[in-house]
Amino acid sequence: MQNLLLNLNEEQLAAVTLPAQSALILAGAGSGKTRVLTTRIAWLIQTGQVSPSGILAVTFTNKAAKEMTARLSGMLPINTRGMWIGTFHGLCNRLLRAHHKDAGLPQTFQILDTQDQLSAIKRLLKQMNVDDEKYPPRNLMYFINSAKDQGLRAKDVDAYDDYNRKFVELYELYDQQCQREGVVDFAELLLRTYELLSRNQPLREHYQSRFRHILVDEFQDTNDLQYKWLKLMAGQHNAVFAVGDDDQSIYAFRGANVGNMQAFEQEFHVQNLIKLEQNYRSHGHILDTANELIANNSKRLGKNLRTDAGHGEQVRVYEATSDLQEAQWIIEQVKDLIAEGWARSEIAILYRSNAQSRVLEHALFSSAIPYRVYGGQRFFERAEIKHAIAYLQLMDNLHNDSAFLRVVNFPTRGIGAKAMESLQDAARQYGCSLYAAVPYVAGKAGSSLNAFVKLIEGARFETQHLPLPEMVKVVLDLSGLMTHYRNEKEGADRIENLEQLVSAATLFVSEEGYGLDAPAFLGPQAQATAGAAITTADGVEVLDADAPLVTIMSPLSAFLSHASLEAGDNQAQAGQDALQLMTVHSAKGLEFDAVFITGMEEGLFPHENSAKEEGGVEEERRLMYVAITRARKRLFMTFSQTRMLHGQTRYNMRSRFFDEMPEQSIKWLSPKIAQHHWFANPKSAWDEVPEAGNNKIAQSFSRQTDSGWRIGQNVSHAKFGEGVIVNIEGGGGAARAQINFGKFGMKLLDLSVAKLEKI
Repeated sequence: MQNLLLNLNEEQLAAVTLPAQSALILAGAGSGKTRVLTTRIAWLIQTGQVSPSGILAVTFTNKAAKEMTARLSGMLPINTRGMWIGTFHGLCNRLLRAHHKDAGLPQTFQILDTQDQLSAIKRLLKQMNVDDEKYPPRNLMYFINSAKDQGLRAKDVDAYDDYNRKFVELYELYDQQCQREGVVDFAELLLRTYELLSRNQPLREHYQSRFRHILVDEFQDTNDLQYKWLKLMAGQHNAVFAVGDDDQSIYAFRGANVGNMQAFEQEFHVQNLIKLEQNYRSHGHILDTANELIANNSKRLGKNLRTDAGHGEQVRVYEATSDLQEAQWIIEQVKDLIAEGWARSEIAILYRSNAQSRVLEHALFSSAIPYRVYGGQRFFERAEIKHAIAYLQLMDNLHNDSAFLRVVNFPTRGIGAKAMESLQDAARQYGCSLYAAVPYVAGKAGSSLNAFVKLIEGARFETQHLPLPEMVKVVLDLSGLMTHYRNEKEGADRIENLEQLVSAATLFVSEEGYGLDAPAFLGPQAQATAGAAITTADGVEVLDADAPLVTIMSPLSAFLSHASLEAGDNQAQAGQDALQLMTVHSAKGLEFDAVFITGMEEGLFPHENSAKEEGGVEEERRLMYVAITRARKRLFMTFSQTRMLHGQTRYNMRSRFFDEMPEQSIKWLSPKIAQHHWFANPKSAWDEVPEAGNNKIAQSFSRQTDSGWRIGQNVSHAKFGEGVIVNIEGGGGAARAQINFGKFGMKLLDLSVAKLEKI
């Protein structure tokens, strides 16, 4: 027992050894929250307070779940495979597989990732002759997912006008289509599980009795339905160990509700609130900057990060004349770091908006510095892999219309749009899947479709006794995918990816304990007995406490679920030794030795949209807090006087966040005049910025108009505060100025009337 608690600091030790009551752990950035979570689980098991099967641990990414499981395996001599540790979606998938009948699902139900869901919605709109310009498929998808995330079915959604009423109607039809095809989307996994447990009291009580200890990671990212689901699983007596950081809640646009943390504290009568404030990542100046910035947010639970690593270097701030110069300066700094021996993969450039990356990428390419845009296409999202997965999905479930449509004519086999219209008409007429409707299509179209069906059925017959990796290999050949890409001019990479799918299948069956020789298909009898089900006193059939997930699914079904869940995971994998480029949102959960935060200007960071949303600026400040705390040793911040975005040159004011940072922790590498902008002294600004760049731009700023004002001049207004003149129209007494007032936005003022002061 002492070994588990060794080297924990006082706060971590207090959290790990809490009594069996609900607790809220405020875990600051870099404070060792994963260690606390896993050690808490190990301590509960080692002290005999709970068995491994009595733990329910919920994470937000598959990566975090795997890391937690791996650490536990190293701490205790236990088999972690049967433990319920996973993402919300992964755990709901597991529960629904065990109780598919009660949930109204086929045993081999399949999961739609985002692209599959969008395809299914487009198909629905086409079948219903709905104008997809008036009712865009992607908007409908967001509408459906948002409703599900709030726990609302179509009948529960308020149809407040005709347009909204149509969306509600389509939501209902979409649900019917998914039910008919035996598929579920990501949001459905959670909602279907919540509904099942809500209405089935014996089943709910069984799981409440089993999971006496529930642990939740990244609690600040929970949405309304996830919080309700947790309350349902906890019941009245279970202990919920919630770990999170309200200062890092940055996913409101996905439905995350930072208020869940305060609601949890009240509704679960939390007596134990522990703050993990000891930071093991960043130096002091970086932490002081983050602490002072985030203190400007209201309604915080409150904490203050500290470190024993010393102050370290000050945060470097650089003001550029243009985004091109900003990028070039960053390149020079990166080169210096690399020359000092820093690994490229330990250097990250962060930006608020994806549009900012263009100039940065161009500069990196020109400088021949290897880089990677973090969060690019993942393996299971690549087109060739999705084609292969669709064939495997059809092998597993012939009635999956989304999979059928994706590959029925890929590679091309003469099945055109008219043939598919005839097939869809038949499916609609007879109320069946596309596969089942093929016999009802006559003529040449029917022959072509029948040939495709025979191909799939032949592949099923040929692979019925093969292990999963062998099956994948055969399907890749029989489908024609390998031949198709071999004949493509640039198909070599796609061939390598398809070959890697076989490797992925091999690794999957090995890791999940199936064995390399286990048949990919389990027969109906094997599947019926594989669940290791037991019957409770109430007559409810549930899984045996120690039965692992894989025992209730065939290797093929489990692999397809794994592929869908992996594709939907919002965490990218680490890259090779290349410079890392990413949005601040993508950087959440990562850390680097050196970090550049770029584009720190009003309207960009904080983003201009934040002014229109309640709590928007506070969310932006949390986002800035996340960006700052990604840095271990060196932190750079940059902003630019002008920036080309969306085809237009923007004249900018530096971000208000600079005024919320401690002066003693900041080192200005270019002129900084307190409370003023960069044109307080134009000449000195240009003289002191090295390699200022385009002299024509400088001249344009200094050009006087006959009104006595000039573009680029800093001004002050009694109502709107400080601003910068972006443009001047007219002359003399009719002159008007377009002025960027930062937080108050762009204003067009009559210069003969407006009481402006020159700064």
